[in-house]
Amino acid sequence: MARKLAATLFTLIFIVVRPGPGESQAVNLEGTWSGGGPVTFATGQREQARCRAHYRRRSNSGYVVTTVCATASARAEQTAVLRMIGENKYRGNFYNSEYGVSGTVYVVVRGNTQSVKVTSSAGWASFTFKR
Repeated sequence: MARKLAATLFTLIFIVVRPGPGESQAVNLEGTWSGGGPVTFATGQREQARCRAHYRRRSNSGYVVTTVCATASARAEQTAVLRMIGENKYRGNFYNSEYGVSGTVYVVVRGNTQSVKVTSSAGWASFTFKR
């Protein structure tokens, strides 16, 4: 269960960021971001996670980011698709086929800092990434 939840909460392996119709261009996410934060499992167990993400521009309006996160009990790589929902704000859904878990990702970018919130039925996490 701990591995399944940890995988759920590290949802950022291949994130594609695309503005919707009529929305402004995405902020420049290219480069390496790293950080982490607390992961809280549905059981109430809590662990600290460390993450590293590398964003590559996919097109004029999108990026691919490769992210690996680890806690004391698990390591995970994830896939999520995010859409711009406001200036420097992104929201999307993820699915981890290795663990059969899905949920929501919410990202706010402020300069060289990202606040990332991940939620699912298996638990939740709150990460901070910096360049």
